[in-house]
Amino acid sequence: MMYYNGFYPSSMFWGLGSLFHILFWVVLIYLLIQVFKHSKHSFKNDRSQDILKERYAKGEITKEQFESIRKDLI
Repeated sequence: MMYYNGFYPSSMFWGLGSLFHILFWVVLIYLLIQVFKHSKHSFKNDRSQDILKERYAKGEITKEQFESIRKDLI
């Protein structure tokens, strides 16, 4: 192997650089998907708790039922 100023020739690391480039995009896309899933889940959970509170306020369910369902939703 030949050294150039103490380093390997850049052609040796070309494949490694493209691997990191691909890995960067995969991780970025994965994180965006996770953020989207979390925000969608939070919205659904908030709406379900609103419905539960409305049912309790109308007297459709008892306090025990309210607490039980609320624990299931969390």
